[in-house]
Amino acid sequence: MFAAGRKSGERLPAPVAETTTMAKAVQKITLSRSRDIPFDKLVLSQSNVRKVKADISIEELAEDIARRGLLQSLNVRPVLDDDGQETGMFDVPAGGRRYLALALLVRQKRLAKTAPVPCVMREGASDILAEDDSLAENTQRAALHPLDQFRAFQTLREKGQSEEEIAAAFFVPVTVVKQRLKLASVAPELLEVYAEDGMKLEQLMAFTVSSDHERQVQVWNAVKDSWQNEPYQIRRKLTETSIRCNDRRVRFVGIEAYEAAGGPRTRDLFEDDNGGWIDDVALLEKLVAEKLKTAADAIAAEGWKWVSTDISFAYGHTQGLRWLPRKCAELREEDYAAREALRNEFEELEAENVEYEQYPDHVEARLREIDSLLDAYENPPELFDPEDVARAGAFVSIAQDGSIEVVRGYVRPEDEPGQEAHIATSPQGDATGGAQGDEAAAGEPEVTVGTPAAEPEEDDGDAIKPLPERLLTELTAWRTLALRDAVASNPQVAITALIHRLVIDTFGSGMNSGRCLEAFVREIHFPAQSEDMPNSPVAGSVGERHQAWASDLPLEDDEALWDWIANLDGASRMALLAHCVSFGINALHEKPNPYSGYGVSAQGLERRFAEADRLARATGLDMIEAGWRPTVDNYLGRVTKPRILEAVREGVGEDRARLLEHLKKGDMAREAERLLADSGWLPEPLRLAIDGDDPAAQPADLPDFLIEDAGDNTDGVEANADVPAIAAE
Repeated sequence: MFAAGRKSGERLPAPVAETTTMAKAVQKITLSRSRDIPFDKLVLSQSNVRKVKADISIEELAEDIARRGLLQSLNVRPVLDDDGQETGMFDVPAGGRRYLALALLVRQKRLAKTAPVPCVMREGASDILAEDDSLAENTQRAALHPLDQFRAFQTLREKGQSEEEIAAAFFVPVTVVKQRLKLASVAPELLEVYAEDGMKLEQLMAFTVSSDHERQVQVWNAVKDSWQNEPYQIRRKLTETSIRCNDRRVRFVGIEAYEAAGGPRTRDLFEDDNGGWIDDVALLEKLVAEKLKTAADAIAAEGWKWVSTDISFAYGHTQGLRWLPRKCAELREEDYAAREALRNEFEELEAENVEYEQYPDHVEARLREIDSLLDAYENPPELFDPEDVARAGAFVSIAQDGSIEVVRGYVRPEDEPGQEAHIATSPQGDATGGAQGDEAAAGEPEVTVGTPAAEPEEDDGDAIKPLPERLLTELTAWRTLALRDAVASNPQVAITALIHRLVIDTFGSGMNSGRCLEAFVREIHFPAQSEDMPNSPVAGSVGERHQAWASDLPLEDDEALWDWIANLDGASRMALLAHCVSFGINALHEKPNPYSGYGVSAQGLERRFAEADRLARATGLDMIEAGWRPTVDNYLGRVTKPRILEAVREGVGEDRARLLEHLKKGDMAREAERLLADSGWLPEPLRLAIDGDDPAAQPADLPDFLIEDAGDNTDGVEANADVPAIAAE
């Protein structure tokens, strides 16, 4: 028989075993029960795996529990007797530090010994070992991401807690709280990058030197995929438009005065920043100008006809001015006695406080005061004739340490008696005009705080373009000054150069008039110069030498000057001659006049440079030793990108140059400055042409690019055999 409704021939389904089709029931876990247990019923288990002290101290944890209570229960299990029965006591295998903190509070009478403690209790007969629980509690937990902590501190600050309160609550110094709040204030886009491990903590710290989120993101986008993403490079980019607080202008005004005027300052909370950076440059310049004007007014009140002020004066600012004779006020007997008393007091204070690594504040203040008083005795004020003061002037500037620097006693040609310009150049051997004109009223100083105008940005392109005219002039001014120092240090070369000129004048076709002896030295001034030149070693050498001679020469009496020179010994005569001849050296570039009506012709310019090479070779001049280094200001920021790459390629190699190709010009110039700092590289106007074509005759350490580019010298002058060729020129 077939079942109703089933068709003939249809097979019945096979029987299915019930045990194979029913899904197995999921085993539900049971969590350990929790209960409050009196503290005196708890004992610290020897099964706790934490044996080494770590993180915050027990005392700090106790204070935290006293403030906010116990945030995490203890893990306990009953203590069993020999028969396996519970004794009423409980072991604490996990949570030992919390237990010790609670015990400390009990000993301090701040917590009752029977106070209930929240506990999670493991059954005594559990298969899980006590050591297992202890290890798991200390390993199965994830540390808080630093960014979460930064943001948590920020939230607490926004909800009204002070930085000191946050520091006290989490047992960290206030400086740490300030640092973490500063990190939390970085641009949100960068915080997300840091959260996703796309940025190192040190890099994030570098971005805190600027509060400009847009600039932060801009810098990160520029460096994130380059090798220029080190923290120091990020800091440099973010502060390139600011002024460091150790700048002479900031020291002069005072950071307190700047901030009192509403000026913002940026600090680096993570590194020694020497006071940070000044952000409002315009305000700083205004304060500097006002304070300089006040100082100038005080100097003018002494009776000077004019006072000229500036942040710093260019090398050569006193060219054409006569430096007045001066003498210092003599000390009286009472002055000598007072000076000796101050010296004795100074020595006694040092002896009494010799055991201190750092003098007490009152002692330090008195020592500084004594030092200042002694300096006044050692450097008494200069005395001038009142008639000279009425026609002379002074220069007021800012020294490197931020103090006022005053140089008095310069007379302009138009202020000389009878309009006669009896000119003696300045003690610095300067070489540009310093007269101030008649624009200011008598006794009123002219305050000028200016900066050179920026040159227009050039279209780089791919070709190596000629150097700008002004840059050529600045570079050759550097070389002229270095040659001046080198010739003055080599009397034999100076004599040769002078005789050479006399021979040309004697046997040539040139005409001179107006003097008994028409051999003369006309001091060459520099129409343009880089900012680093006045503070160079050669500028200091020339200035010191000139001041030494000027202090000895009797310039007021022509007969006395003749007798003084006539009585010099041979070596001194040679040295004075070399010094004077050196001021007539002119290795400056200037634009040739194709019509030769004024200025120098192209042929004359070539002859000038050939003679400069000859002098450099004869004196052994090395521009690197003279102090020139390629910087953004004096070369790299003034030329096109192809020239920057060419400089890096020649100085440190093709591989380094390729690393810079993708950078913007400003970044490229700054990085090139770092790479070329100690390379010995020089631009073409500062290099020394090498005689001869034979490679074997070239110095062994001459770079290939100089050997290939060195031109022939065909002036026919024999090289000085005693002076080695200079490879780095």
